[in-house]
Amino acid sequence: MSKPRLKETYETKLKPALMQEFKMGNPMAVPEVKKIVVNVGIAEEQGQDKALENMRAQLAAITGQKPSDRKAKRSIAEFKIREGDVIGLKVTMRGRRMYQFLDKLISVVLPQIKDFGGVSGRGFDGRGNYTLGLREQIVFPELSYDTIDKIMGLQITVVTTAHDDKVARKLLELMGMPFAKE
Repeated sequence: MSKPRLKETYETKLKPALMQEFKMGNPMAVPEVKKIVVNVGIAEEQGQDKALENMRAQLAAITGQKPSDRKAKRSIAEFKIREGDVIGLKVTMRGRRMYQFLDKLISVVLPQIKDFGGVSGRGFDGRGNYTLGLREQIVFPELSYDTIDKIMGLQITVVTTAHDDKVARKLLELMGMPFAKE
C-alpha cells in the first residue's frame, strides 16, 4: 500500500521546510500530527437508543472507525443525566486513517461550508494542539441527508508533537489548513 497523499507531502516537502524555518538540526525534532480525536456530545438524546445508534453509524462512516461511548461520571439532576449514561461518542485516529481524514477535512469538507472564511486561529491550547468545531455533520460527503434524523455538532482535535502554538500553526498551514485572516 502506498502512503496517504498528505503523509507523503509531509515527509518530502513540509518536514524540510519546517527544519529550515525553525532552524532544527535534528529531523526527529520536527513536529508532526500525532492523532486526531473526533467528539460528539449527545446528552439531549437520553432515552433515545435509535438516535444514539444512528449517530454511532454516522460517526463510523465519517471516520472509518467504530466510536467509543463517553459516559457521565456523575449524576446532574438539572440536565436529567445519571451516572453511567452515554453522553457522547469519541473516535481517536492515528496513522494512515488519521492522514486520510485530515486530507479529506482540509480539501473536501471545509471548502463545502457555506460562507466559509477559514478556520479560527484561536483554537490552539498553548501546547500545540488545535481544536475546531463543526455545527453540522452533514458537511461530510459520506453522509446522505436522508439518513440524518438530527443535525449534531462535532469537535475535531488535531494533536501534534509541537511544543508551542506557533510551530503547530505553521505545520497545519503547510498541510493546507485554511486559517482565517485575523
